[in-house]
Amino acid sequence: MTHENSHLARKLNSFVQLSSAELQCLESLQSTPMRVKSGKELVHEGQTGHLAYILQAGWACSYKLLPDGGRQIITFPLPGDCVGLRSVLLRTSDHSFSALTDVIVSSVEASRMMQIFNEFPRLGASILWAASRDEAMVVEHLVNIGRRSAIERTAHFFFELRERLRLVGLATDTEFMCPLNQYVLADALGLSAIHVNRVLRQLRERQLLTLKGRKVIIQDADALKALAGYQDS
Repeated sequence: MTHENSHLARKLNSFVQLSSAELQCLESLQSTPMRVKSGKELVHEGQTGHLAYILQAGWACSYKLLPDGGRQIITFPLPGDCVGLRSVLLRTSDHSFSALTDVIVSSVEASRMMQIFNEFPRLGASILWAASRDEAMVVEHLVNIGRRSAIERTAHFFFELRERLRLVGLATDTEFMCPLNQYVLADALGLSAIHVNRVLRQLRERQLLTLKGRKVIIQDADALKALAGYQDS
């Protein structure tokens, strides 16, 4: 993958304009892509000695499994995201990652990541910016489940997805492709699948958002953002 069509390069360039050497470094990190089938686990909770991954194509999910078999989805890594970076640096994964669709990933060892921080400090800073941005989103997800109503948290979730996908060129202002079914959405939003269906109907009836097959159509972005209480910062 060249830096011209690298989602990661596009994402990091929004933080700092990367030099040609830095872009070549990113290209080398993604030079040995690996295809992973939908449903395959990349990292499991408690695993040590694992790798970090750069997601080049497809959607993944990070999650924790409960003793009763329930699942709480924490977030959905998208193309251009680094998966498991924090866990690699901490040496033990505190949650699991799996491919939600067929994906293309490139693996990165912890030693290679430390080498990049040493040789390309600006690139390292931009990677840490991306990781910090992802952590900020996890905070919003906590607020979603703890304090926002069902319709507010669903509106926030889809507006955030649009912003994340726009950053890497995979969404327009009004639509994007989304492979998430109502059962997966339920595990992410802390709702039942029936409740998710009801909320999606309310958003559609209010002419804010429509989920049509695998496509999300945003009909009124300003009103959706206001309902979600979404903050650009």
